[in-house]
Amino acid sequence: MSHHLFLFATITPKPVHMAEARQAIERIIPATRAEPGCLDFVLHESADAGCLHLYEEWVDQAALDQHYQMPYTAEVFAQYQEWLAAPVDIKKFTKIA
Repeated sequence: MSHHLFLFATITPKPVHMAEARQAIERIIPATRAEPGCLDFVLHESADAGCLHLYEEWVDQAALDQHYQMPYTAEVFAQYQEWLAAPVDIKKFTKIA
């Protein structure tokens, strides 16, 4: 059984900012995946192109907290202030089977 932390984040940009939001996340993917506590970080787009979805796996909460402190992550979070139509919906899970 894994004690890793799994996240599903739904990001809903305003339509006018969808391309910018997608590009901003795509830019941080390589650096995020290189973080020592990151096991997976995958960006998906809804079929209707209205939302972006991140699937993430971290070794633990401390690794995720460290990710949130990275300058590139903080920059994207700051940009979200103007870009988002709704707050980011983050669901955290632990694997049980």
